[in-house]
Amino acid sequence: MTSPVSESPERRVRPLVVAIDGPAASGKSSTAKWVARELGFRHVDSGALYRAATAATLRAHPDSGVWTEDRVLAAAASVSLAATDTSFQARVAGREAEAELRGAEVTSRVSIVAKMPRVRAWVNDRVREAAEGHAIVVDGRDMGTAVFPQARVKIFLVADPWERARRRLLQRLERLPTEEEIAEETDALVQRDAKDESQTQRANDAVLIDTTYLTQEEQVERIVALARRAQKGRSPDPAG
Repeated sequence: MTSPVSESPERRVRPLVVAIDGPAASGKSSTAKWVARELGFRHVDSGALYRAATAATLRAHPDSGVWTEDRVLAAAASVSLAATDTSFQARVAGREAEAELRGAEVTSRVSIVAKMPRVRAWVNDRVREAAEGHAIVVDGRDMGTAVFPQARVKIFLVADPWERARRRLLQRLERLPTEEEIAEETDALVQRDAKDESQTQRANDAVLIDTTYLTQEEQVERIVALARRAQKGRSPDPAG
């Protein structure tokens, strides 16, 4: 009786990764969640890992002035990703901590952690681990470049800064923002874009989607269509 020949890693069909990048407030996370739901994939929010690492570090060292990469990474050892039916949930010390992760203390300090190269590498490794054996939709920074350069579907979302500011304020305030509020938020986003420029690069083979005049449903439909083309072994670029 002959032994079965194992398939080489190169020939195995890897689960599909849909990588969504874009500047702050471009709607990456909410769109990624919707796309994942439509495709029956799991959603991975890389930003939640940065927030979880920040929360864990705050617990250990409340004074962010003493934070170093070593201290953040030591605290981040308590952070894990737990698979749910629809996503991977970032947990701290084995427990769900969504309210803490989205709270003001973490929000005001997460940028400190996100700038640390070794912490970025740690986050990227956790995201890659989540993709092992799972079809995922992942959003964040560097997803289509540094994290999943071989992803078959890469999306780069953009929108006019004014529109991004308007959408963010609608979500935050739960009312129509004034023009003055939008202008102030737009200035803040433009400044953040400048700071984030090196970490928000579009992959050469990413499909650019300008969502300024699209509804969220329309952008989700476009991305789902691209993913289904890729599942059939066709180019994700409709023109390809």
